[in-house]
Amino acid sequence: MPESEPARTLERRPFQVQVAALRKQNGATREEHREGVIPDLGAVSVVVPEGEPVALDLTLASYAGGIMVTGTVSAPWQGECRRCGGPVEGRVVAEVLERYAPVGASDRDEEAYPLTGDELDLEPLARDAILLELPLAPLCTEDCKGLCPTCGANRNTESCDCSPPADPRWAALDILRDAHPST
Repeated sequence: MPESEPARTLERRPFQVQVAALRKQNGATREEHREGVIPDLGAVSVVVPEGEPVALDLTLASYAGGIMVTGTVSAPWQGECRRCGGPVEGRVVAEVLERYAPVGASDRDEEAYPLTGDELDLEPLARDAILLELPLAPLCTEDCKGLCPTCGANRNTESCDCSPPADPRWAALDILRDAHPST
């Protein structure tokens, strides 16, 4: 049995939403749940893994001239611990409150996402929300001990006998310590 046209469209373009019926009545609302993959979504050391879906749970509300979008955008992420370099992962959940308005409708709507015809493209909103909420410097655990700066041992899993590096600001006092060794 052939796949229905709406199902194929949703599969190809999961973030495109038709809002013609919604725009006919100011104050009308509609719940939307969308999931889809957004390629190349990540920052320097944190990424949404390729092929993992981004989920949107949104309420669309019409207002004179546009659509207000509120809800959450979520996705899994993977990265590298900023202290020990080990793998770290989590889930980012971003709250959104954004407007979609026709391009050039008013000066105030320059800050809104573009509403082209009767279709919303939620992918730019989802991308922006996830990128703004991804951790900039994730930790594998809050008490991660990091790597030894001398030998590179992971202090979370092994110990080392390295002495802490000398502070050059106190180097002039080393002369006194060497002149009067402890007994």
